[in-house]
Amino acid sequence: MAENEIRRRGILLVLSSPSGAGKTTITRAMLGRQPELEFSVSVTTRKPRTGEREGQDYRFIDRDRFDAMVRDQALIEHAQVFSNFYGTPRAPVEAALAAGRDVIADLDWQGTQQLKQAMRADVVAVFILPPSLEALEQRLKSRAQDSDETLRARMAQSADELSHWPEYDYLVINREISESVDRVAAILAAERVRRERLQGLAEFVNRLRGGR
Repeated sequence: MAENEIRRRGILLVLSSPSGAGKTTITRAMLGRQPELEFSVSVTTRKPRTGEREGQDYRFIDRDRFDAMVRDQALIEHAQVFSNFYGTPRAPVEAALAAGRDVIADLDWQGTQQLKQAMRADVVAVFILPPSLEALEQRLKSRAQDSDETLRARMAQSADELSHWPEYDYLVINREISESVDRVAAILAAERVRRERLQGLAEFVNRLRGGR
């Protein structure tokens, strides 16, 4: 068996963090650095923010369509965040993983819990921590996307979100974006060569042992 006959199923790399801690920025940087990495485009009932593009950042749908996708089990996970609903479409993720392609998603802890229940062997979960609450608040203010009321609600929710860190496989403290991207890339590289992910490895090693 040649080395290129060793195969593996794709990895679903999930990044979570409190709002403003950097999961979306790191996700975009990973996609720019690794063109072969695919982005899991979530559906959401919220309105697009400035600069967001339909089909690339999210698929923006109404509540009726969202509820229909839940009923049809077309979402691997779904959750309500504040007054909006989010979900991960099942078909494109499962197709990519089956073909050996890696997928990255940025989700909250609720979505990550559901993904791990549905497909634990495929999921690598990374929690992004802010260096401090002060830094988190400043990042939320600097992006100027939320009202003062929403900003206060996000900060109040951060304590609950942070409490879920033990549920994740890896933790990255996002002091500086490029360093954090390096660490997430290192996690993905290591997970790609985990022994249990490689199909055909035993046959390959047996051939080496037999001198063939």
